[in-house]
Amino acid sequence: MVQAMADRFKALSDPNRLAILLALRAGEMSVSELIESTQLAQANVSKHLSVLHRMGYVERRREGAFAFYRMSATDVFKVCDLMCDRLVNEAERWSQLATSARH
Repeated sequence: MVQAMADRFKALSDPNRLAILLALRAGEMSVSELIESTQLAQANVSKHLSVLHRMGYVERRREGAFAFYRMSATDVFKVCDLMCDRLVNEAERWSQLATSARH
């Protein structure tokens, strides 16, 4: 179980994969739409989507020659929201420390 959890966190550790997940938060997108949204090269988007699919974060459907991706579940954003809240708190703490050091 610990290794499976570490693998999922590792999949989330890449900024490009997070950018793809955040783009998909709005809904299903084609690979072309993801390329445009994230400004990543097609090869990079495909590579990262493969990892996200293998880890169960995204689902894929084919329509002719096109592939569309969507979130498997949105619960991963709970982790993202928790981390964003933590980063905001850390930034506020550092700002307070900097202000105190100046006075």
